[in-house]
Amino acid sequence: MTDPNKAVDYIIKMAPQFAKAKAERVYLEEYRKSLKALLMSQSGSQSLGAQERDAYAHEDYTALLDGLRVAVEAEEKIRWELVAAQARIEIWRSEQANNRMIERVTV
Repeated sequence: MTDPNKAVDYIIKMAPQFAKAKAERVYLEEYRKSLKALLMSQSGSQSLGAQERDAYAHEDYTALLDGLRVAVEAEEKIRWELVAAQARIEIWRSEQANNRMIERVTV
């Protein structure tokens, strides 16, 4: 049988970690735009297309993308763990409702 209190405790415990993971992902997504602009401005090319190409190919930009990948993975892992904890609570609720119905029928 599922213990809803453990599931709720887990949600409470993981909430700060989820918030941190999400904040990191959002920060990296926003910083990506700033970094692209900075790298484009440092490009020796005059055309915007060439500047953009140079920015996307820059090692700092690709390193940021690697960090963004890690951040998304961490956020999604925690999010799905929280979804699973919520599902455990819903399972417990359903079991309790079923038990009440069985008790009414058998009494």
